[in-house]
Amino acid sequence: MILGLLEGIPTMHKGEIAMFKMKPEMHYAEIDCPVSAPENFPKDDELHFEIELLDFSKAKIASDDLGVIKKILNEGEGWESPREPYEVKARISAKSGDGHVIFSHTEEPYFFTFGKSEVPKGLEIGIGTMARKEKAVIYVRKQYLTESPLLHIDQDLEEVHFEVELVHFIQVRDMLGDGRLIKRRIRDGRGEFPMDCPLQDSRLSVHYKGMLLNEEKTVFYDSKIDNNDQPLEFSSGEGLVPEGFEMCTRLMLPGEIALVTCPPDYAYDKFPRPPGVSEGAHVQWEIELLGFETPRDWTGLNFQSIMDEADKIRSTGNRLFKEGKFELAKAKYEKVLREFNHVNPQDEDEGKIFGDTRNMLHLNVAACLLKMGEWRKSIETCNKVLEAKPGHVKGLYRRGMAYIAGGEYDDARNDFNMMIKVDKSSEADATAALLKLKQKEQEAESKARKQFKGLFDKRPGEITEVGSEIREESKTIEEVDETKDNDDDETLEEEGATTVSTERKRKWSEKAWPFLKNVMLQIGIQLGVVLIGILIFQFVSAKFT
Repeated sequence: MILGLLEGIPTMHKGEIAMFKMKPEMHYAEIDCPVSAPENFPKDDELHFEIELLDFSKAKIASDDLGVIKKILNEGEGWESPREPYEVKARISAKSGDGHVIFSHTEEPYFFTFGKSEVPKGLEIGIGTMARKEKAVIYVRKQYLTESPLLHIDQDLEEVHFEVELVHFIQVRDMLGDGRLIKRRIRDGRGEFPMDCPLQDSRLSVHYKGMLLNEEKTVFYDSKIDNNDQPLEFSSGEGLVPEGFEMCTRLMLPGEIALVTCPPDYAYDKFPRPPGVSEGAHVQWEIELLGFETPRDWTGLNFQSIMDEADKIRSTGNRLFKEGKFELAKAKYEKVLREFNHVNPQDEDEGKIFGDTRNMLHLNVAACLLKMGEWRKSIETCNKVLEAKPGHVKGLYRRGMAYIAGGEYDDARNDFNMMIKVDKSSEADATAALLKLKQKEQEAESKARKQFKGLFDKRPGEITEVGSEIREESKTIEEVDETKDNDDDETLEEEGATTVSTERKRKWSEKAWPFLKNVMLQIGIQLGVVLIGILIFQFVSAKFT
């Protein structure tokens, strides 16, 4: 369109007739004019254009190259649009650019799964911009007219006009991104997604039916039958239902019914199995979210009420830690710490209680990180406490244990010795930790010596080969047994002793260097002599050959 019309037409009303007078630079004499004028056209003169605006509609450019454009006939409902792998029901008819009818699905809606190439690519792009009950014409150029069950391309079509009424679509979510945990909404809920979903830890009320994924779809539990029509009520974020079950209910609206297909590792392989459910079983749940209650808002609460709420959440975290659910426990502690950002103690006594509680929560987070194998992050979390209070005994102890887990033995020793200096009553715990440290050092040095065994029995030309052997063998070194807290404070130390320790593989460079450093100090002189001897031998050999 020439520049003058591009600027003038948007000022018009539907049915208006107007005259536009345009200077040459606003019509065909424009430098970048997109419309070619005939050879003898007076493009250097002022021109008058009489324009009648017959109609206009809201439109959306769905592709940058203008290959897919949507003209909206009737606005839809809500903000959500279909996307892969949603299931879509739409009335669709198609005409060629010259008005020839190609097909019509206006009586019975056409069903297709988004992202499965069941409609032409351009049509799918256009429908992906539509809302429920929206009606539109989607103009699709040739490059987007791909073969599909809906439209067989048997002629040279430059453009197809699809008239679409989006009747309904079913929200389908691939929760893990690998097709194993699928949530399929089979009845809409109340409210707007996701604002009205129980995304935060909440108290939920659900009815559900559990089925095995076999040919018979065997039902192993139905809350309406097996629980006398009483719903299941549980608090999310506490590991009280299988992980896949909770992940999907967090994305449901009140009143919604969803069908969840779940793999064993997110169902009952890591959760107490109901009768009739074998290990490794894939399951389906039909879940109805009846409603939920959000956590209590701390706004307006006095200091004591806030600390009582914090203590409840922390106690739940302690229980989860004892059960070995370290990720969930950490989330509870971190939730309180986030809320604490908005708490302002009013006097010195409140300030001390608040500070002690916050330090305790940081150390609980550090303990969770240590159990999860994140010893560096555990150290960083302990530092938050020790920066504010350098002589914090439990902070020193926890950080020392993290240093042991990372093979940083000198730093661990410093922390345990510092415990004794700042608080004599901690000497028993510090001494026990130092004995543990010594044991770990001995085990580490023993492994290191095995790695270097035979190094000095090799001829000069074989030393490089020994180095590569050491690097190869070191890949199999695994972390020594996880530390078990021996402290007796009121948070996690007693509870942590009952958890099952697991072995975690780490990078050899992180684990091996601290004890290899000690070994190298012992053998460094010998190694230096050997290397010098090699150089002298090679120099002399070269001189006399």
